[in-house]
Amino acid sequence: MSPATVPQVTFDRHELNRILSVYGRMVAAGEWRDYALDFLEEAAVFSIFRHAAEMPLFRIEKHPRLRAKQGQYSVVAAGGMILKRGHELAQVLRIFDKKLLKALAE
Repeated sequence: MSPATVPQVTFDRHELNRILSVYGRMVAAGEWRDYALDFLEEAAVFSIFRHAAEMPLFRIEKHPRLRAKQGQYSVVAAGGMILKRGHELAQVLRIFDKKLLKALAE
């Protein structure tokens, strides 16, 4: 297969809008500074950084092959621990609500 025909998993516009909404709120709170998108054969990954030169603080991942099992969306911490997994992106992204409230209270 040529590189142009290798299938990729991507976030659709609705998913990306939800992720960027959370990202924007955390940037406004001063918690996050940069992000990266990776579209791979098995997964789409939105990596979140405090500083561009660091390892990502969190990764929001979409694994379509897990759709029927534990859910295709997950939030993974820097150490690789899965913090939240589910079938609905909005439900998985709620894990950041607590972090936002904490950031705003400081």
